[in-house]
Amino acid sequence: MISLYNQLEIRHFHYFLTLADTLHYGKAAERLLISQSALSQQIQRLEVILKQPLFKRHNRKVELSWAGTLFKKEAEIVIGQMKTSMERWHTVMDGHSGMIKIGFVGSAIQDFLPRKIKELNQAYPKIQFVLQEGSNQAQLELLERNQLDIGLMRSNEVPDTMNFKSVAKENLCLVLPKDHTVGPKNFKSLEQLSSESFILFPNQQSQSYYHQIISLCASHGFVPNITHQSIHGPAIFKLVESGLGISIVPKSLTLATKYKVNFIELENEPFKTELFAVWNKKTSNHALEVILRLLTEGLKD
Repeated sequence: MISLYNQLEIRHFHYFLTLADTLHYGKAAERLLISQSALSQQIQRLEVILKQPLFKRHNRKVELSWAGTLFKKEAEIVIGQMKTSMERWHTVMDGHSGMIKIGFVGSAIQDFLPRKIKELNQAYPKIQFVLQEGSNQAQLELLERNQLDIGLMRSNEVPDTMNFKSVAKENLCLVLPKDHTVGPKNFKSLEQLSSESFILFPNQQSQSYYHQIISLCASHGFVPNITHQSIHGPAIFKLVESGLGISIVPKSLTLATKYKVNFIELENEPFKTELFAVWNKKTSNHALEVILRLLTEGLKD
């Protein structure tokens, strides 16, 4: 078995993933700049090496087999690790001492992350930082494939393959249209808004944050009527501005808006939102220790 696996080449993974993405030999061959017959031969060769059919072939249709579906995840990890390793090598060759790929949710970029990156650049000028915005789920997928070193997300509900650590806590804020009858001057309790339509982050994108909002409303005796959902702050603010509902967001997300809305910080609520750093337990990036130490600096329990 080991001798067979030694026959695997990086191109086999590239060819397989391209075909798995297109599910069409012609389109895959065109993308890879090779002939269709050459692609077919390489896929067949890969199947011989693995001793498993990776695709189900019909007259004009190609689909992944069960073995192919499993292999796709492993192939993505292999390619992701190779890409990351080569980028690190190039970084060192260019005179840097390390590179960290950081994923983040939108609210983290308003204040927390820029401040921390500035501190890191001052302390470690030879470390290169690559930033990529994404939802909790998107970041976890990239972390699994070793295409991110660390993710900043509003959830600590992560797979067993991940480590996590709280790096920031902040208050929640109500978001209301400018012309709403409830405003900063006459707001007393969330109960005043129990009959409103709510615009929230989707449950499937950030379960812990979503359930925190549900628990907050429940503590005031009502279940929110959720009429719209979005993972993007600007979209939420535009919907609120248009009078389609109200929302509750992390305070940091309110710092860069120009929409016609009012924000009411829920300072006296016991419910706070946390930002978590998440990373793969099998990471080989030693520079990660540097950013983890700085990200948690000054955090109070």
